[in-house]
Amino acid sequence: MPPVLKTLAAALALAAAGTSHADSQFKLLVLAMPGKYHYEYIPIARDSLERLAKLHAFEFTYTNKPAVFDGDLKQYGAVMFLNTPGEELNPAQRANFEQYMRGGGNAIVVHRAAITPPNGWVWYEKLVGRSVGPHPMLQTGVVTVVDKAFPATFGLPDRWIWSDEFYVTTNPYNVKINTVLGVDEASYDPTKIWPGQSVQGMGPDHPIAWYHQVEKGRVFVTTLGHNGEMYRDPQYLGHLMGGIYWAVTGKGQAGKGQAARP
Repeated sequence: MPPVLKTLAAALALAAAGTSHADSQFKLLVLAMPGKYHYEYIPIARDSLERLAKLHAFEFTYTNKPAVFDGDLKQYGAVMFLNTPGEELNPAQRANFEQYMRGGGNAIVVHRAAITPPNGWVWYEKLVGRSVGPHPMLQTGVVTVVDKAFPATFGLPDRWIWSDEFYVTTNPYNVKINTVLGVDEASYDPTKIWPGQSVQGMGPDHPIAWYHQVEKGRVFVTTLGHNGEMYRDPQYLGHLMGGIYWAVTGKGQAGKGQAARP
């Protein structure tokens, strides 16, 4: 290739790289590890997140390797634990993630990621904001919008027919959360669970998605998202994208400006 063409090609490559970088609003880290009951969702969720990333102009790293938490987390606008609880991280990786949150990092916790052994990593339990006990079998119920002003509810009806495992939770550390979605226990049987377990419902106050502040960062939690087909559902993906958007930017709440850091 003549020198002039080489120079032109290099310039075009740099311009393209610069445009791509400029168009990317943020980077999202997604940890999605296969488990006994959660594995078929992985390629489906990756494909859907890739489409969301293209649509909303962000980058994402999708991995099943916790070793990514050994590296520089500050490059990410948020870290998503997708059906993968924090217990998968070793002590050094946990410390690195805690430091990331103390520095203003943000987190998204999805479904199975909210379940962690009691007293195994108390800081992470507090980050989730609730502790999950025995949970009902997957059933169809009515999800209710509690906070219409929060981005993860935009596009959802006030009462939304959805099929999932509606986790029953407790609050052993008295963490204050802001409920986004609840579930109407009259619309399903909250005592119908796996053999060998027993549970009672939570009554009218049964949060299944929420947000709060942790350290200097924002945390969005949704306990919805049990099986793979859910990650093809436009309303569920809109719910998830709303949580990602708020966690990364602190923006989007109706009637509010950027969320203040604690």
